[in-house]
Amino acid sequence: MQTIVLAAGEGTRMRPLTAASPKPMLPVADRPLVEHVVDAAVEAGTSELVIVVGYRADAVREHFGDDYRGVPVSYVEQTSQRGTADAVRSARDHLDDAPFAVCNGDVLVDAPTIARLFDAGPAVGAMHVENPSAYGVLRTEPGEHARVTGIVEKPENPPSNLANAGIYVFPAAARDWLDVPESERGEYELTDVLDRACRSTDVTAVTVDRWLDVGRPWELLDANEWKLADLDTRLAGDVSEDATLDGTVVVEEGATVREGVTIEGPVLVRSGAEVGPNAYVRGATLIGPDARVGHAVEVKNSVLRAGATVGHLSYVGDSVLGRDVNFGAGTLVANLRHDDEPVRLTVKGERVSTGRRKLGVVVGDGAKTGIDTSLNAGVVLGTEARTRPGETVLEDRR
Repeated sequence: MQTIVLAAGEGTRMRPLTAASPKPMLPVADRPLVEHVVDAAVEAGTSELVIVVGYRADAVREHFGDDYRGVPVSYVEQTSQRGTADAVRSARDHLDDAPFAVCNGDVLVDAPTIARLFDAGPAVGAMHVENPSAYGVLRTEPGEHARVTGIVEKPENPPSNLANAGIYVFPAAARDWLDVPESERGEYELTDVLDRACRSTDVTAVTVDRWLDVGRPWELLDANEWKLADLDTRLAGDVSEDATLDGTVVVEEGATVREGVTIEGPVLVRSGAEVGPNAYVRGATLIGPDARVGHAVEVKNSVLRAGATVGHLSYVGDSVLGRDVNFGAGTLVANLRHDDEPVRLTVKGERVSTGRRKLGVVVGDGAKTGIDTSLNAGVVLGTEARTRPGETVLEDRR
C-alpha cells in the first residue's frame, strides 16, 4: 500500500521555532517529528512513501532521500498550502489504482495503529477524547468495530467522543474524489473526501491507543516526553567516571559528559554535544547535536536544538531553545505561575492557555541573553532576539 505523508505546512503556530525549519523536521527524541510517522508506515508494510512538501522542502528531501529503509520515496510539492485535500490531490498522479494511506506528518501515533489501519481499510484513525467539541468528530454506528458514517468539525453537540486522528486508508476510487469544494475557512479539506468515502463504502474507525497532534511549542515538549521514554540506555560517547547517570540515558558517539555531571533520565545527549562539568540534567530532556550545557547549569524537561549553548550558572526548565541560542551566565528561566494557573503562551498573536502547570520559555534560533537575565514563564524570544545584562523579561520579545 502506498502512503502519502503530508509535510508541506509552514507551522505558523510553532513560531518562532519554524522560522527557518519546517515543522515536520523539528526534533522529537533521536529523529525529526515526521520520521516517527514514516517509520510507523514502513513497519506496517507500506510499498512506497509519497511525501508532500512545501515550506522549506529541501530539508525534508535531503533527510529522506530517494529510499528510506528499503522503501522508495517520491516527493510532490504543494506550491501553496490550501488544505489537506489539496495536498493529497497534488500527489494523485503518483498513486496506483489501489487503496492508499494518508498520514499527517505532524501527528504521533503508536506504531501498531498504522498496521491495524492498513489491515482494516478503508479506515480512519480515531481517538477517544474528553472534549470532542475541539476536534473533528466521527459519526459512528454501534459495534465492536465501529462503522463511520460521517465527520463533523468542532460540533457544539458531538455525535461521539471519537476524534479524527489524521490517519486514513482510502479506497482506490478516492483518487477521483479529491476535487472537493472550498470550505468556509478557504481550504480544501480531506474530511470532505472521508465523508464521500463513508457514503460510498464501509469505513472502519480504528481506535488509536496513543495519539498527539504536535502543532504548538509545548506539544513539542509533550512529544519528546513520549518518545524519550521509549529509548533504551546506550552510552556510546565519552562519559566521565565521575558522572552519575540514573534512569534511561543515551549518550551518542561523539558526545561528551564531563566530571561531576548528574543525569536523571530519560535524557538523550546527541553527537557533538557536551555536558558539564558539574551540570544537572533531568526530566525528559533532549540535548541536540553540538549543543553545550556548561558548569553548574541545571536543565530540566527541555529541548535544546542543535548548537544551543547554556554556558554556566543557569537554569532552564520546561523550555524549547532553538538552534544556536546562547544563554549568558546566570540566565534563569521561570517555569511556574505563583497562582498555580496554567502558563499562557502567544500563538499566532494570541495569548492562549497551554494547559501546562509548568512551562518555561520558547526561544527562536540565534537568540542571545545577557548575563543574569531572568525570563518569565511563557515568554517567547524571537529569532535573533537579544536581552540586556541583568534584565527581567516579562513579555515576548520578537
